[in-house]
Amino acid sequence: MISGAMSALITPFKNGKVDYATYERLIQRQVRHGMDACVPVGTTGESATLSHQEHMECIEVAVNACKGTQMKVLAGAGSNSTQESIELAQFAQKIGADGILCVTPYYNKPTQEGLFEHYKAVAQSVEIPLMLYNVPGRTGVNIQIETALRLLEIENIFGIKEATGSLERVVGIHREAPKSVIASGEDAINYPILASGGSAVISVTGNLLPDKIADLTHCAMRGEYQKSREINSTLYPLNQAMFCETNPVPVKTAMFLAGLIEDLEFRLPLVKLTKENLCKLEKILEKYEVLQ
Repeated sequence: MISGAMSALITPFKNGKVDYATYERLIQRQVRHGMDACVPVGTTGESATLSHQEHMECIEVAVNACKGTQMKVLAGAGSNSTQESIELAQFAQKIGADGILCVTPYYNKPTQEGLFEHYKAVAQSVEIPLMLYNVPGRTGVNIQIETALRLLEIENIFGIKEATGSLERVVGIHREAPKSVIASGEDAINYPILASGGSAVISVTGNLLPDKIADLTHCAMRGEYQKSREINSTLYPLNQAMFCETNPVPVKTAMFLAGLIEDLEFRLPLVKLTKENLCKLEKILEKYEVLQ
């Protein structure tokens, strides 16, 4: 199973194309600062605007960048098409990813039985472990606890990324499936989730401050809850700022301001921050040390 501190990687662009050289460098930075795994081509990676080929190439770059290190790759393999999700999952397995992260099918608004059959089909198409990804605010559909528990009984479905903001869900799932990995998908409540049965963090802020996210997560996993809570509190203003507009616009902007990426590009329909939010972000960033 894949657990611990992970970052939902951004996808850097240059002149409208994926900047694979910068992408590899950013992943190597994650390794240096103690992260346990990286998550390429998820929501933060703007996967919805990548071509099928770009999606696969990002996974391949991540796998190659992590070879010979302790960092694992949990590759994004989500789609609103079950067949496309299966193809991405099988590619991730073939190329050497350690597992896949599979977001709920967006736009289609499947029933709970549809969700179950979707995930079952994807899980049974590969041998590597699969993590469910529940983010109803982006997909328009919610994996109910009962459905999540049914899915967690499938052999290679090992956990769920919870991006609902609900601690009650974390407690409920952990109570019935204590061996499953529950990953925080909401940076503001990383510590509360870890203290309530979670064993992983898939962080947006980790792109910018991987050292802090690694410390927060590892402290909680060692039972050093006070220290973990203090780090979470320190990061709270920045975590809020990362969602002042649609993710990943704020975090990519912060990384540009910190000199971690040379080009600040998004793909439509995403656009740059408003001047007001840019000023707020610049002031908040002054309070944090961003390591290179």
